[in-house]
Amino acid sequence: MPPWMSELHRWMAGSSRNRIVRALSALALAASLACTSSTRPTVSTPLKSRWIQTWGDDFDGIAGGRIDETNWSYETTDGCAQGNCGWGNKEKEYYTDSPSNISLNGQGQLMIVARTAPRDLRCYYGRCLYTSAKITTRDRMLAEPGRVEARIRLSAGQGLWPAFWMLGRDIATLGWPAGGEIDIMENKGSEPTISSSAIHGPGYSGATPFAHRNRLARGSLTYDFHIFAVEWDSLGAKFYVDDVVHYTVSRNALQRYGRSILGQPFFLILNLAVGGNFDGDPQSDGIFPATMLVDYVRVYKAAGK
Repeated sequence: MPPWMSELHRWMAGSSRNRIVRALSALALAASLACTSSTRPTVSTPLKSRWIQTWGDDFDGIAGGRIDETNWSYETTDGCAQGNCGWGNKEKEYYTDSPSNISLNGQGQLMIVARTAPRDLRCYYGRCLYTSAKITTRDRMLAEPGRVEARIRLSAGQGLWPAFWMLGRDIATLGWPAGGEIDIMENKGSEPTISSSAIHGPGYSGATPFAHRNRLARGSLTYDFHIFAVEWDSLGAKFYVDDVVHYTVSRNALQRYGRSILGQPFFLILNLAVGGNFDGDPQSDGIFPATMLVDYVRVYKAAGK
């Protein structure tokens, strides 16, 4: 018999009813705190000898709080205001900055939540079906060639499309895909054990040949936190899940199709899309609300540079 059970038996044998209730309440509180602390897995970081952190966001703040707008800005609407209805992928979400779609949870994490939309919200295809959120470091922070990583837990559900990705510094002037895109992590909500990484550039965009799907050896992207990372420079890029390389692309490989988009700074993007070309439109609203939970985002430069 565990020591705590023996203690409880002694309380029950020699205490009043009020003392028993207090004992049970104390045990329940202790159990709750133990469960809470055990839900945050140990954070792994790159070898200190290889990388020096230059930027990061641990999403500290009160529950319901907004993002740190010195680090991020909100990207809103259905894409039409940006001249890109459906964000180029026939997506069905309308991005907002509402706390119901994006806020801190008070435990050092950011919640991006996709929901069914209010009936009076209009999208390019008619009445909006879903709301969600998207944030970017554009005009706030550019990650120089090095390492970028985030620790994320996803939601399951066919039609969900969470992503952690980057666009090149000159995307506004060069356009897409010439400006360059690196997808550190994308997930089809119908495949809770598989993430994908990709590179898009001139001559290798859309159905790019530079894409790779990674299946977890155990566990799920929706049950546990996982660390998604990319390391890049002018010569190539390596993609990681939980500090294990799953895909490598060289500059020479890219140049067989077009100009390499590596070797430049990128800004970061976090979003939870719904519907569109990647995993199709949801077949059930039972998957909502769906939460993409981000524990941190970090940027590193190579030691000695």
